Amino acid sequence: MTRINSNVASLIAQGNLRRTTDGLNDTLSRLSTGLRIVRGADDPAGLIVSERIRSELRGIEQGIRNSERASSVIATSEGSLAEVSELLNSIKALVIEAANTGAFSKEEIAANQLQIDSAIESITRISNTASFGGLKLLNGELAYSMSSINQSDIRTASVFGAKFGGRSEVQVDVEVLGSAQTAQLFLRTDFNRFGGGFADGVLASTVTIEIAGPAGITELTFVSGTTNAQIISAINQRASITGIRATSAPPADGGVPGTAASGMVFYSEAYGSEAFVSVKKLSGGEQFVTGKIANNGPGPIDWVSGSPTAQQADRDTGKDVVVLLNGAVAVGRGLQVTNRSPELDVSLLLDSAFATEVGQASTFFIVGGGSLFQLGPQVTPNQQVDIGINSIAATRLGASLNTLTDGTQVVEFLSSVKSGGTNDLLGGNLANASRVLEAAIEEVSILRGRLGAFERNTLDTNVRSLQASLENLTASESVIRDADFAFETSELSRQQVLQSAGTTVLAVANANAQSVLQLLG
Repeated sequence: MTRINSNVASLIAQGNLRRTTDGLNDTLSRLSTGLRIVRGADDPAGLIVSERIRSELRGIEQGIRNSERASSVIATSEGSLAEVSELLNSIKALVIEAANTGAFSKEEIAANQLQIDSAIESITRISNTASFGGLKLLNGELAYSMSSINQSDIRTASVFGAKFGGRSEVQVDVEVLGSAQTAQLFLRTDFNRFGGGFADGVLASTVTIEIAGPAGITELTFVSGTTNAQIISAINQRASITGIRATSAPPADGGVPGTAASGMVFYSEAYGSEAFVSVKKLSGGEQFVTGKIANNGPGPIDWVSGSPTAQQADRDTGKDVVVLLNGAVAVGRGLQVTNRSPELDVSLLLDSAFATEVGQASTFFIVGGGSLFQLGPQVTPNQQVDIGINSIAATRLGASLNTLTDGTQVVEFLSSVKSGGTNDLLGGNLANASRVLEAAIEEVSILRGRLGAFERNTLDTNVRSLQASLENLTASESVIRDADFAFETSELSRQQVLQSAGTTVLAVANANAQSVLQLLG
C-alpha cells in the first residue's frame, strides 16, 4: 500500500544517517584530540582507570622533581662542607706546626693563632650563610630539636634521622646493659704480707717497668723506698705520653680512698675496646706484681679486705658500652653509641658515670626539626625520608671528651681552640686541641659521607625507579586512552561513505512519497 502521512523509509534513513553522523563526529573528535576517551560516555570503565593512572603519573613526576631538587640541596650543602673541611685541615696543620716549639718562636705561634682565629670565624660564617632558596643549610635550622636531655647522663646527642609517623615527638630510651670500662691493671702494695719488715705502700727493691697505652710507651725506674704516691705522680706526669694514669685503689665498697695496703690502679684515660694498658716489669721488683679481674669485670678491687677473683696479668683492654636503645641492642665504641635504623638514626656520647653502671636509664625526646624530603607519589611516611643536618658553627663542631691536667674529663668544641680558649696555641694544651680538630674533621667527613650516601643511594636510585614507573604507567595510560590513528582514519573513511550513502537514501525515500501524485492524474 502507498501512504503519504507516514514515510517510514524516510524515518529509517534519518535514524541511520543520524547514527552515521554521530559516529563520524566521534571519529573526528578522536582524530583531532588524539584521544580515544574524550568524555565518560566514550568508555566509562576506561576513563576511571586512566584517571587513576594519570593521578599516579602526576605524583611520580612531582616525586622526580622533588628528588632532583633535594639533590641540588645536598650538593649545595656538600660544597660548603668541602670548604669547611679544607679550613679544618689547615687549622690542624697550624696546631702541629705550633707544637714544634724548638723551631718556632712565640711570635710565630701567635701568628698561627691569628690565622686559626680567622679560619674558625670563616667556618662559623659558612655555617650562617650556606643557603638554598632561602633555606639555611648548615646553621642548625635543619637539625632536630630535642628536649629533656640529662646532661649528666648524655653529654652530646646528634640525631641524623627520625620518623615521626604522625607523632608530635619521638621518645628515645637509653638503658645500659653492659658497662663501658677503661683498661685497668691492679698493683698489690700490701707488701707486709711478705714479712721481712716490708712496709705497705713502699717499694722494697728497685724496679724498672714499661708503661704502654693508646698514646705511646715510656720506661720508668723506681728505687727502693719509693712510695705509692710517688709512683702515681710519676705515671700521671707522663699521661700525655702514654694515655695511662694511676690512682690509689679505693676499698671494694666504693668508700673513701684506700690505705697504702689497698694497692693502686693503672688505667687508660680512654674507654672501650680500643684502649689498653700494659705494665711490664723489665727488671727487679720481685714484689711488684700486677693483675686484673678474671672475668674482666669493673674495678678497682680491694686487695686487703676484699676477696677478688683476680689473675696475674701485665696487660688489659677496655670494654665498649652496650645499651638498649628503644628496644634494640646497640654496641658502642667506648662511650659513643650509634644506632642506625629507618626509624631512628642517632649518635650519643654518654657520660662515664652513666655508662659504667649497668641498669642506668635515661630518656629524652625528639620534638621536631630535621628536613623531610617527599620522594614518592603518595604522602606517606614510607615515601618520605627525614634527615638532620647539625650546625657546623665553632661552638657546636668537634665535640671531644678531653682529659684535663687534673684527670677530669670535659667536652670541648672547636671554639676552645680560638684565642682565649682552653686549647689555644699560647696555652700550650696542643694535645687536646689536636683531639678537638680530629673530632671536627671526622664529624664533617661523616656528615659529607652521609649526605653523599643519601644522594647516591636514595635520591639517585629513587629518580631512576620513578622514571621506570613513569615510562610503564605512561605506556599503560596510552593503551587505554590514546586513539589508534590507523584505525580511526579507516573508520573515518567508512563513516564518510555511510554518511554519503545515507544522505542519498534519505533523498530517495523522500522522493518516493511524491509518486502518489501520478494516481491523481
